[in-house]
Amino acid sequence: MDKKLLIIEDDPYIMRALSSILEIEGYALDCVTTGADALSKARSDPPDLFLLDLGLPDMDGLQVIQQLRTKTRRPIIILSARAQENEKVLALDYGADDYVTKPFGAKELKARIRSALRHTYISQESESLGRYRYICGPLTVDYQLERVFKNGEDMHLTNIEYQIVALISRASGKVLTYQTIIAGIWGPYADAENNRILRVNMANIRRKIEENPAAPKYIFTEVGVGYRMAPEKRPDMN
Repeated sequence: MDKKLLIIEDDPYIMRALSSILEIEGYALDCVTTGADALSKARSDPPDLFLLDLGLPDMDGLQVIQQLRTKTRRPIIILSARAQENEKVLALDYGADDYVTKPFGAKELKARIRSALRHTYISQESESLGRYRYICGPLTVDYQLERVFKNGEDMHLTNIEYQIVALISRASGKVLTYQTIIAGIWGPYADAENNRILRVNMANIRRKIEENPAAPKYIFTEVGVGYRMAPEKRPDMN
């Protein structure tokens, strides 16, 4: 079955260009021009992925992200002319999965869409194989609920923070390089700016899950190399 994408864009020229690019790839497309219509579609006919412009006529795209995240964990890719780094970080903090600055290349956009959809597939595959959770003492990464808990309490990670933790926890005990994590989260067209965004998100993650972020118990930095998640430590393990 074709993957369905919802394009939320009020510029008719960009809408036509996106439709031409993505229909050739075999995606089924829905197109709306307002945030309200996007939220309605998310309820009535949810897509596999959202392509969202931040500059909508009826509401700010950040509000759309925030409201979508109360309804779905499906990937959200931002398409925006807002190129400032703080705008990108803010959108990711609100729950977006990726951020593509206009004007963008067709190859880059298609690669980022494939990467976002692949994350969804990997999550579903892990569930089918019975790998539902990572547990290390009081810390639990629940791949079904897509949440991180500590002592049973939801740590309220953003979507991108959860993706980072899920990625490195599946390779617990091993070092994942910065580049591996960046490519895994943002795809092969990620640039140097994603390195800083990764560090910002990691600092936020540690503030939420570590008792002392300066002396972490769960996520360790291998200086100049990458990050390593502590090996699993379940109650039934010796």
